[in-house]
Amino acid sequence: MANAIAVTDADFETQVEKHTGVVVVDFWATWCGPCRMIAPILEQLAVEYDGKVKVTKLDVDNNQKTGMRFNVRSIPTLLFFKDGKLVDQVIGAVPKAALAAKFDQHAA
Repeated sequence: MANAIAVTDADFETQVEKHTGVVVVDFWATWCGPCRMIAPILEQLAVEYDGKVKVTKLDVDNNQKTGMRFNVRSIPTLLFFKDGKLVDQVIGAVPKAALAAKFDQHAA
């Protein structure tokens, strides 16, 4: 993951909740097939929306506290934050066009 930033329970507040602007958090795990399917799409979107949307990834196996806090029950789950507030979510592997539409909606 060159463009998406790894976040943890320890730095979630700093990286996501104190960030001004839009942050997308990908809740994922190494064993999750659908997570691996959307990973390259998120990488592309991180490049395309550079400067407009910050793309982050949180490994739910190693960071269970944050996943529980936001009631993440299935992965991949993408949570959209704007100025530190949760504003939207996408659950499951969805096509790039659907994710790009969400990015457009919140980056505007």
